[in-house]
Amino acid sequence: MYKPQIKVPATYMRGGTSKGTFFNLVDIPKEIWEDQEKKDKFLLRVVGSPDPYKKQIDGMGGATSSTSKTVIVDKSKRDDHDVDYYFGQVAIDKPFVDWSGNCGNLTGAVGSFAIKSGLVDASKLVENGIVEVRIWQTQIKKTIIAYVPMANGVVKEMGDFILDGVSFPAEEVKVEFVAPVDADEKLFPTGNLVDDLEVPGVGTFKATMISAGIPTIFLNADEIGYKGTELQGDINSDEEALARFETIRAYGAIKMGLITDIKEAETRQHTPKIAFVSKPQSYNSSSGKEITTDMIELNVRALSMGLLHHAMMGTASVAIGVAACVPGTLVSLAAGNGQRDSVTFGHPSGTLKVGAVINKIDEKFEIEKVSMSRSARIIMEGNVHVPADTMN
Repeated sequence: MYKPQIKVPATYMRGGTSKGTFFNLVDIPKEIWEDQEKKDKFLLRVVGSPDPYKKQIDGMGGATSSTSKTVIVDKSKRDDHDVDYYFGQVAIDKPFVDWSGNCGNLTGAVGSFAIKSGLVDASKLVENGIVEVRIWQTQIKKTIIAYVPMANGVVKEMGDFILDGVSFPAEEVKVEFVAPVDADEKLFPTGNLVDDLEVPGVGTFKATMISAGIPTIFLNADEIGYKGTELQGDINSDEEALARFETIRAYGAIKMGLITDIKEAETRQHTPKIAFVSKPQSYNSSSGKEITTDMIELNVRALSMGLLHHAMMGTASVAIGVAACVPGTLVSLAAGNGQRDSVTFGHPSGTLKVGAVINKIDEKFEIEKVSMSRSARIIMEGNVHVPADTMN
């Protein structure tokens, strides 16, 4: 007997330089949400994965790591937060959803979505001004604060803030990642600012491995044969290079204590990230915009889900900001190794400034917060349709 498709209310949003399908948790059928296998199948089908053609033609995904994303938001179970935020990074050609980390770019849209969905208490809203939305990121168990602008009683989406990697201007949304590393967590999991990372069959490289924002492995561009000014086309068409990056990432994950077996990296593609840095160099961004050395303090390129990112992941930006403000890391060394509380770096789409408030107490670094600016916009809202047999 034919069964019509299931339809679930959803909102398609851009947050920062990413896009994703957003859900209010109350709209997802309970039997799907409470069953991990069904939940993953549902979200995979929403996005259009797994797709051996790597196009996600039959779903909401855009066939890149920046657009193969899902977000679920719920009224917070914690008294000191407004909403709980769940993030699923959906693989494009493989049947799995990675729940191991956060998306910093889409975080910039969570506050706006929460207000629009009625998940923020009306007493906190203002007719004109800024609303502080306290977000609990459930996977990394961290607080994020989004400062959402409002005008005439609604979220103000349109403005003149330019975010490199996004075609059109929008209203600025300031985001703070509060205490991204707990007091009992190691900022540098190996205990070192710089390690010699041995990768069988590939080589040994200087590496800074850090857990702020998202676990990230930083390498020197010149050690792995790059300048640090590369764009997506320079790397993503090179299958050998991508395989080499993935091997380095997997061995770095073991060294960071994130996995115990190299094969585990295959189903943990979202974390850790791998990035490479260089001293500031001029280049033309992917839009043709000229980035000169007086605009930046270093160059950074990062891979996400196995490919060079078109701009920079928000969570990796947190890692960059913190590492740049700790003298002695590869990131700090590339930026000149001075004392600082912010850094502006060049990425394939342009530049980004990240601020960090760090205290050093008894040789231990305590991160109060990391801040950056994003923007967000609703692209579409309605219902997403999923074939009824998806959860069989």
